[in-house]
Amino acid sequence: MKITILLISTTLMACMQDSKKYTVPSLEIKRYAGVWYEIARFPHRFERDLQKVTATYTLKEDGCIKVTNRGQNAKGKWKEVNGKAFVPDTLQPGKLKVQFFWPFRAPYWVHRIDSDYRYALVGGPGNDYLWVLCREKTMPAGVYDEYLKTAKELGYDIALLEKVQQ
Repeated sequence: MKITILLISTTLMACMQDSKKYTVPSLEIKRYAGVWYEIARFPHRFERDLQKVTATYTLKEDGCIKVTNRGQNAKGKWKEVNGKAFVPDTLQPGKLKVQFFWPFRAPYWVHRIDSDYRYALVGGPGNDYLWVLCREKTMPAGVYDEYLKTAKELGYDIALLEKVQQ
Protein backbone atom coordinates (compact mmCIF):
# COMPACT_ATOMS: atom_id res chain seq x y z
CA MET A 1 0.00 0.00 0.00
CA LYS A 2 2.80 2.44 0.87
CA ILE A 3 4.52 1.69 -2.43
CA THR A 4 1.31 2.40 -4.35
CA ILE A 5 0.84 5.72 -2.59
CA LEU A 6 4.47 6.61 -3.25
CA LEU A 7 4.13 5.77 -6.94
CA ILE A 8 0.92 7.77 -7.28
CA SER A 9 2.46 10.73 -5.45
CA THR A 10 5.58 10.63 -7.61
CA THR A 11 3.50 10.42 -10.78
CA LEU A 12 1.30 13.34 -9.70
CA MET A 13 4.35 15.44 -8.84
CA ALA A 14 5.90 14.71 -12.23
CA CYS A 15 2.65 15.64 -13.97
CA MET A 16 2.40 18.86 -11.99
CA GLN A 17 5.98 19.73 -12.88
CA ASP A 18 5.39 19.02 -16.57
CA SER A 19 2.08 20.89 -16.60
CA LYS A 20 3.97 24.21 -16.66
CA LYS A 21 6.23 23.14 -19.50
CA TYR A 22 5.22 23.80 -23.04
CA THR A 23 7.01 23.75 -26.35
CA VAL A 24 6.60 25.72 -29.52
CA PRO A 25 3.58 24.51 -31.52
CA SER A 26 5.55 24.49 -34.76
CA LEU A 27 9.24 24.22 -35.56
CA GLU A 28 10.76 24.41 -39.01
CA ILE A 29 13.82 22.20 -38.72
CA LYS A 30 15.36 23.65 -41.89
CA ARG A 31 15.23 27.13 -40.34
CA TYR A 32 16.45 25.84 -36.96
CA ALA A 33 19.50 24.24 -38.61
CA GLY A 34 22.78 26.11 -38.50
CA VAL A 35 24.99 27.54 -35.78
CA TRP A 36 23.66 28.67 -32.40
CA TYR A 37 25.76 30.39 -29.73
CA GLU A 38 25.17 29.59 -26.08
CA ILE A 39 24.37 32.81 -24.27
CA ALA A 40 23.54 31.19 -20.93
CA ARG A 41 23.05 27.69 -19.52
CA PHE A 42 22.45 25.73 -16.39
CA PRO A 43 25.74 24.29 -15.13
CA HIS A 44 26.32 20.60 -15.80
CA ARG A 45 29.34 18.36 -15.91
CA PHE A 46 29.52 17.85 -19.67
CA GLU A 47 30.04 21.58 -20.30
CA ARG A 48 31.97 22.44 -17.14
CA ASP A 49 34.40 25.33 -17.70
CA LEU A 50 33.63 25.55 -21.42
CA GLN A 51 33.36 28.93 -23.09
CA LYS A 52 32.81 29.96 -26.72
CA VAL A 53 30.23 27.18 -26.90
CA THR A 54 28.28 26.60 -30.10
CA ALA A 55 25.73 24.04 -31.18
CA THR A 56 25.57 23.33 -34.89
CA TYR A 57 22.58 21.49 -36.34
CA THR A 58 22.88 19.98 -39.80
CA LEU A 59 20.03 18.25 -41.63
CA LYS A 60 20.77 14.75 -42.85
CA GLU A 61 19.16 12.98 -45.79
CA ASP A 62 17.46 10.46 -43.47
CA GLY A 63 15.53 13.25 -41.73
CA CYS A 64 17.69 13.25 -38.61
CA ILE A 65 19.75 16.20 -37.50
CA LYS A 66 23.50 15.98 -36.93
CA VAL A 67 24.39 17.81 -33.71
CA THR A 68 27.89 19.17 -33.08
CA ASN A 69 28.51 20.85 -29.74
CA ARG A 70 31.84 22.62 -29.44
CA GLY A 71 33.50 24.71 -26.77
CA GLN A 72 36.88 25.85 -25.48
CA ASN A 73 38.15 24.89 -22.02
CA ALA A 74 40.18 27.08 -19.64
CA LYS A 75 43.46 25.83 -21.16
CA GLY A 76 42.40 26.90 -24.65
CA LYS A 77 41.75 23.37 -25.90
CA TRP A 78 38.67 22.82 -28.05
CA LYS A 79 36.27 20.05 -27.03
CA GLU A 80 33.73 18.66 -29.45
CA VAL A 81 31.00 16.05 -29.29
CA ASN A 82 28.76 14.82 -32.10
CA GLY A 83 25.33 13.32 -31.85
CA LYS A 84 21.98 13.28 -33.53
CA ALA A 85 18.55 14.72 -32.89
CA PHE A 86 15.15 13.84 -34.24
CA VAL A 87 11.47 14.63 -33.78
CA PRO A 88 9.79 11.47 -32.44
CA ASP A 89 6.24 12.83 -32.80
CA THR A 90 5.45 15.16 -35.70
CA LEU A 91 2.38 16.40 -33.80
CA GLN A 92 4.77 17.86 -31.21
CA PRO A 93 7.61 19.28 -33.33
CA GLY A 94 9.10 21.27 -30.43
CA LYS A 95 9.82 18.09 -28.46
CA LEU A 96 12.96 16.60 -29.94
CA LYS A 97 15.19 13.83 -28.67
CA VAL A 98 18.96 14.12 -28.76
CA GLN A 99 21.44 11.26 -28.58
CA PHE A 100 25.19 11.57 -28.08
CA PHE A 101 25.85 8.07 -26.77
CA TRP A 102 23.88 5.00 -27.74
CA PRO A 103 21.41 3.97 -26.36
CA PHE A 104 20.82 7.08 -24.24
CA ARG A 105 18.41 9.71 -25.53
CA ALA A 106 17.45 12.91 -23.79
CA PRO A 107 14.57 15.33 -24.29
CA TYR A 108 15.41 18.56 -26.09
CA TRP A 109 12.42 20.84 -25.86
CA VAL A 110 12.26 24.11 -27.73
CA HIS A 111 10.21 26.26 -25.37
CA ARG A 112 10.47 29.50 -27.28
CA ILE A 113 11.83 30.75 -30.60
CA ASP A 114 11.33 34.06 -32.33
CA SER A 115 9.72 34.26 -35.77
CA ASP A 116 13.08 34.93 -37.45
CA TYR A 117 14.79 31.97 -35.72
CA ARG A 118 17.42 34.22 -34.12
CA TYR A 119 16.78 33.40 -30.44
CA ALA A 120 15.75 30.18 -28.70
CA LEU A 121 15.03 28.86 -25.22
CA VAL A 122 15.68 25.14 -24.86
CA GLY A 123 15.16 22.81 -21.91
CA GLY A 124 13.18 19.72 -21.15
CA PRO A 125 10.34 18.33 -19.09
CA GLY A 126 12.29 18.65 -15.84
CA ASN A 127 14.27 21.49 -14.36
CA ASP A 128 17.79 20.13 -14.87
CA TYR A 129 18.74 21.67 -18.20
CA LEU A 130 18.22 25.05 -19.76
CA TRP A 131 19.92 26.96 -22.55
CA VAL A 132 19.45 30.43 -23.98
CA LEU A 133 20.66 30.40 -27.58
CA CYS A 134 21.29 33.06 -30.19
CA ARG A 135 22.48 33.15 -33.81
CA GLU A 136 24.97 35.86 -32.85
CA LYS A 137 27.61 35.88 -30.11
CA THR A 138 25.59 38.40 -28.13
CA MET A 139 21.90 38.80 -27.40
CA PRO A 140 20.20 42.16 -26.85
CA ALA A 141 19.54 42.69 -23.12
CA GLY A 142 15.81 43.22 -23.62
CA VAL A 143 15.45 39.99 -25.59
CA TYR A 144 17.49 38.11 -22.98
CA ASP A 145 15.23 39.42 -20.22
CA GLU A 146 12.12 38.30 -22.13
CA TYR A 147 13.54 34.79 -22.56
CA LEU A 148 14.41 34.67 -18.85
CA LYS A 149 10.84 35.68 -18.07
CA THR A 150 9.58 32.76 -20.16
CA ALA A 151 11.99 30.38 -18.41
CA LYS A 152 10.76 31.54 -15.02
CA GLU A 153 7.12 31.09 -16.09
CA LEU A 154 8.00 27.53 -17.08
CA GLY A 155 9.26 26.83 -13.58
CA TYR A 156 13.01 27.08 -14.15
CA ASP A 157 15.18 28.58 -11.41
CA ILE A 158 16.80 31.28 -13.53
CA ALA A 159 19.21 32.12 -10.69
CA LEU A 160 21.08 28.95 -11.73
CA LEU A 161 21.84 30.30 -15.20
CA GLU A 162 25.45 31.07 -15.95
CA LYS A 163 26.46 33.35 -18.80
CA VAL A 164 28.76 31.88 -21.43
CA GLN A 165 31.69 33.93 -22.69
CA GLN A 166 31.76 34.07 -26.45
